[in-house]
Amino acid sequence: MSEPSAPPLAEAALPEAPWSGPAGEVAGALAVDPQRGLDAREVEERRARFGGNELHGTARPPAWRRFLAQFADPLVYLLLVAVVISFAAWWIEGAEGAPVDVIVILAILVLNAVLGFVQENKAEDAVAALADMTAAGATVLRDGRLATVEATDLVPGDVLVLSEGDSVGADARLMEATSLQVQESALTGESAAVTKAVDPVDADASIGDRTGMVFKGTAVVSGVGRAVVTATGMRTEMGRIATMLDETESEPSPLDREISRISRMLGIAVVAIAVVVMAAMILVNGARSLEELVEVLLLGVSLAVAAVPEGLPAILSVVLAIGVRKLAAHNAVMKQLHSVETLGSASVIASDKTGTLTRNEMTLTEIVTASGRVVLTGTGYSPDGTAEVEGGDDAADEARRVLTGGVRANNAQLDRASGEGDREWTIQGDPTEAAFLVAQHKLDGVAERVRRYRREGEVPFSSERKMMSVLDRSESDERRIFSKGAPDVLLERCTSLQVGGATRPLTPEDRARQEDLVAELSSQGYRTLAVAWREADPDRDGFDDGAEHDLTYLGMVGIVDPPRDEAKAALAEAHRAGIRTVMITGDHPATASRIAGDLGIVESTPARAVTGRELDALDDAALSDVARAVSVYARVAPEHKLRLVDALQADGQIVAMTGDGVNDAPALKSSDIGVAMGITGTEVTKQAATMILADDNYATIVRAVRQGRVIFDNIKKFLRYLLSSNMGEVCTIFFGVLLGTWLGLKDPTDPTTAVVPLLATQILWVNLVTDSGPALAMGVDPEIDDVMARRPRRPDERIIDRHMWSRILFIGLVMAAVTLAVFDACLPGGLFTVLADGVPADQQLAVARTTAFTTLVFAQLFNALNSRSDTGSAFHRMFSNPWLWASFAFVTVAQVLVVEVPFLQVAFGTASLDAGHWALAIGASAVVLIAEEIVKAVRRARAAS
Repeated sequence: MSEPSAPPLAEAALPEAPWSGPAGEVAGALAVDPQRGLDAREVEERRARFGGNELHGTARPPAWRRFLAQFADPLVYLLLVAVVISFAAWWIEGAEGAPVDVIVILAILVLNAVLGFVQENKAEDAVAALADMTAAGATVLRDGRLATVEATDLVPGDVLVLSEGDSVGADARLMEATSLQVQESALTGESAAVTKAVDPVDADASIGDRTGMVFKGTAVVSGVGRAVVTATGMRTEMGRIATMLDETESEPSPLDREISRISRMLGIAVVAIAVVVMAAMILVNGARSLEELVEVLLLGVSLAVAAVPEGLPAILSVVLAIGVRKLAAHNAVMKQLHSVETLGSASVIASDKTGTLTRNEMTLTEIVTASGRVVLTGTGYSPDGTAEVEGGDDAADEARRVLTGGVRANNAQLDRASGEGDREWTIQGDPTEAAFLVAQHKLDGVAERVRRYRREGEVPFSSERKMMSVLDRSESDERRIFSKGAPDVLLERCTSLQVGGATRPLTPEDRARQEDLVAELSSQGYRTLAVAWREADPDRDGFDDGAEHDLTYLGMVGIVDPPRDEAKAALAEAHRAGIRTVMITGDHPATASRIAGDLGIVESTPARAVTGRELDALDDAALSDVARAVSVYARVAPEHKLRLVDALQADGQIVAMTGDGVNDAPALKSSDIGVAMGITGTEVTKQAATMILADDNYATIVRAVRQGRVIFDNIKKFLRYLLSSNMGEVCTIFFGVLLGTWLGLKDPTDPTTAVVPLLATQILWVNLVTDSGPALAMGVDPEIDDVMARRPRRPDERIIDRHMWSRILFIGLVMAAVTLAVFDACLPGGLFTVLADGVPADQQLAVARTTAFTTLVFAQLFNALNSRSDTGSAFHRMFSNPWLWASFAFVTVAQVLVVEVPFLQVAFGTASLDAGHWALAIGASAVVLIAEEIVKAVRRARAAS
């Protein structure tokens, strides 16, 4: 019966201390019918009044503050000091003309800040979108129907339907509670779960004593219940401590730490080199004026700023964010950006069978009873199908009893939506339970029997009990208990057997026969469940597991869940990538062995399947041996998963573990990559996991591993590119100063003065145009090398190892050599002058420097092609990344403008080039590509021999 009508909530305040009053009064004060919940109009009105169910975190800093934060870098501070000194020198010397160096450097600093600001905004937007993807859900009663909504959509008066594994979405007053226990450590600090009840408590009771309430951010660990929402958002108890949560800082990932270490190391090294360069220039040329001293200082500071890729963290965040968004588009939602680093290193995938390796389209096709069996046709969740009875009327009657008990001991919901075919039928709840709801329509008379009962009590299913029971009352006022669970568990509680319309004692022979039937169905790949019943004790008050005794065994059902079509290919791909797959299931060992053989998880069939009981008998040393050798585990409880994770990790494996139940959460948290099921997974497992599978599909895990490896490869690509390009700039200036006299790098108008190949503004320009665009483009590079053809990356393997450092130094030296060679070739006093003739003497230095400057820019573009693969030719899939070529086009146009536009010539100290100088610059820069192609070819030849 529905609650008495109440005034609209808009006319009443939210109830104070709702735990102190009867649940019915609280529901009345909230103007909600507990049997129907709110309707859509009421939900919208209440959301408009009370706002969304969200905690208000620390406000995002305004855009201007985030933009100014881009200048908060020690190297930028150095450059700003140099700008001040340069401006002071310009002012002291008469302030003639415009302070070009000051203007150019400030303009480059602003452009760099704009690029960093845009990149960080993209990363933050991607993380915000990721938070939306992983938003918690809640089951509510609206318009008399169960619905799953985002927790942020809850409003006061919503009726929450709680079950094991749910995350409580808002503070709520319990109206029903059956064996309900809630973990409230996030609020109270107490590790033990709290047993809940509907009885009121004192108004001044502490949070831990408010047993009639459930609170936002807590987790249901067992039992079921219904509650009416009394507070949302910042009005909740969790909202009161939101400030504490805002102050929590996340730890940097190993990848972040290594990037920071590299940046610090480069910063120290380059500052030392810059000091050497400045000292060498002063020793060679002296400092004959304040202007010359400022030029030396600007060059040294610019070299330090350009050589350290200060934008690297922002680029890294953007690349990771883009990669994570791409993973999400393929149904793999990573909750944290840096988890991608671990994903590509996975060496073991420990996967559930149901729904992950199989379709999770549970279809009940066999009913086996004492008198025979009934075979049901049809697949999926559409209730279309027929029943073929083998065993006469008694078998049909027994089958009706089995389905009736299975439907009554059930919390799933079958809905019909708009659409065609099987897709018009959807389920809420456990797919195995939904299989009973579908089957009842295929055997005449079952649905009518089911409707005769209404529920009065429930002992919920749990992974430890492996069964559930309900107490129902019929239209004729008969009270009956229906139980459903694993056959071996249920048989232990049965003392009689249903045969036709009568019962008889359950004999040892009957038990043995049922065990044989379980083995037979399991060997055929069926999941088996048994159903039992008995009349309830008339003089017993309440209902708990103490009533689960002296049951009458009705029979068992066989539920088929066929392997996913793509699973076998995905398993083969994982094997090729050096990843071992371990299948874990609660099913019968014969079922597990059959599925594992069909999928190719094991080579020989029947495969050895180790059970949970066998695991219990093993010590840690023996378990380690078993974990190393066995890939199939059956009748396994969640605590066994945790032991398996620990054993595999102790063996040096990087473990990805899947889970969906609340008790899977410890194993998911302990594993290197916890994978929660997005469809069947509980909110608790989703919170504990690293990754959520939107489609509950094993093949998605393998695709995610592939994408994780591609993302990690791309990180190495742009690191290789940035560091080797910056090494080229450092080496060019360093060796240009140290070897300038020997090379004949002299000012044609003043042969006593040695010159440097690049000006400070030119170095900063190279850093600006070549670092961001190509590096970001490589961050979204498609797969170039076959990433699944190699074994997983070792956890202790450096991102930049000794081999990569040697390649970075090699490319840097080649880049410096061709740049200095071009500079030398364009000066009249060089070792092998070829293009100095015909250029006016007062223009020769500017033309030579511009040609060298242009050579370095194009050398870095060729280096980007090199960096796409450590071993493969740059010509392999050369045009597969349009973003990279777009960045090349931008850099080329920008460089032409800097060289040929008059006012930019003044700003950057460049001069127009003729066709010969352009050809020399581009041709010489291609040497970087040729040299690396030769090195790669030699490596491939050695690897093949």
